[in-house]
Amino acid sequence: MTVISTNKRASFDYDLGERFEAGLVLTGSEVKSVKTGHASLKGSFVTVRGEELFLTNALIPRYKHAHRDTKHEDTRPRRLLLRKREIRSLIGKSRTEGLTLVPIRLYTKKQLVKLEFAVGKGKKAFDKRSSIAKREADRTMKRALRRHQ
Repeated sequence: MTVISTNKRASFDYDLGERFEAGLVLTGSEVKSVKTGHASLKGSFVTVRGEELFLTNALIPRYKHAHRDTKHEDTRPRRLLLRKREIRSLIGKSRTEGLTLVPIRLYTKKQLVKLEFAVGKGKKAFDKRSSIAKREADRTMKRALRRHQ
């Protein structure tokens, strides 16, 4: 498994819960571009349209060596492949509980391109400050332990 792109702000902006793995519907030149490491999840999110889920606003640029006629929009919505049971439960969570579907990382599994996303609840400003303070306290504690060993 090779990780291609991660969404570093996901855990900072959201309290992440249950995680899911989904396949992506991509064109040939998009797959080549992703496998060469040219993809970004920065600012992307998962949206619901009818009974389907889409990865929206993820940047997958055109493959450099692709044929000139193969053009696609870099940030077009890409359909996610999940079981119908999972899709229905995710749609219910996002509508009733007000939770957000947040992409975490894009990776390859054998020849396939997969997306890991989580159900998240947005953090408030004071939550972010407390998580920063906790992280700093953990760092200073680890430094102190290293010095005394």
